[in-house]
Amino acid sequence: MRKVAAELDVQAPALYWHVKNKQELLDAMARVLFVSAVDGIEAPRRGTQWQDWLIELAGRLRAALLRYRDGARVLAGTNVSDDSMWRVTELTLRTLEDAGFQMRDAVRIFPILLHYTIGFVLEEQAQTGVAYPDGNPYNPDEIIQAVDATRYPLTARMVGDLFTADPDAEFDHGLRIILAGIDATVRPKV
Repeated sequence: MRKVAAELDVQAPALYWHVKNKQELLDAMARVLFVSAVDGIEAPRRGTQWQDWLIELAGRLRAALLRYRDGARVLAGTNVSDDSMWRVTELTLRTLEDAGFQMRDAVRIFPILLHYTIGFVLEEQAQTGVAYPDGNPYNPDEIIQAVDATRYPLTARMVGDLFTADPDAEFDHGLRIILAGIDATVRPKV
């Protein structure tokens, strides 16, 4: 709160005229993030596959989180009590119901995608190292040096691949795996 007050050029106690506490401030910030992510979202157009619609929704959320330093940290664990949340939830449930999912299963899918997206962006933003003033611990050269490739050859190769991967492609790949798993295990076969 002191940092926020300093950025606004006010004393910290002045913030409490506007918010009760730090959590209320975080909730308000998360609301702004979420609303910007879903602004203008509509139900899938005729012929749009449910998976493609959900990938677009998750992609919009990821893009909104990436626009702000620590965007994923801000959204994680906050209460976004806003009409935009209820509207997107309703659109998601309707889309899944139209795709043949039972409602008891559909209600579980939106949180899975939300949590995957937030978690992915948390890691993506952490790897920039901005939270570490003494040097980025995610520096690929340092991590590769830290792994004994003779003892852990698969891990050493994985670390190298991890830091050369395209985050957009990795995010999309992960979403498609999750959605394929959902389709294979949850959606009733017609």
